[in-house]
Amino acid sequence: MKRALFPGSFDPLTLGHCDIIKRGVTLFDEIIIAIGVNSDKKYMFSLDERKKFIEEAFAHEPKVKVVTYKGLTVDFCNEIGVDFILRGLRNPADFEFEKAIAHTNRSLSEIETVFLLTAASTSYIASSIVRDVIRNNGDYTKLVPDSVRVTN
Repeated sequence: MKRALFPGSFDPLTLGHCDIIKRGVTLFDEIIIAIGVNSDKKYMFSLDERKKFIEEAFAHEPKVKVVTYKGLTVDFCNEIGVDFILRGLRNPADFEFEKAIAHTNRSLSEIETVFLLTAASTSYIASSIVRDVIRNNGDYTKLVPDSVRVTN
């Protein structure tokens, strides 16, 4: 069974993330969306909210599972028996950053990283941009799935 881990903070889940996940399920038997927990990072949404956003967005996709983890991604992959890390690339800067991480991960373990280019229609969307739109009371709904709701 080919399983891939799609790690990230998903603060919040965006349509770009959804694009990668939907295309990933055509390549793998299971996609494990792994929300990384970093106590040094300030999140806009709680871990429970982020997990709920993803679970609701993919409630009807049996090949998608959502988990949380701490520590190195490759250690978590080894712990749960996953051989692939799935990552999305929006632009050349993403590639350079992700390439360095992929090389490091491969030097630490036999985990292979698979890159998918984001769709042109979502390549401009980043969680940091979505958070900025939300903070400034903009219409964020065009950037995220319906499951992402901001309550005031």
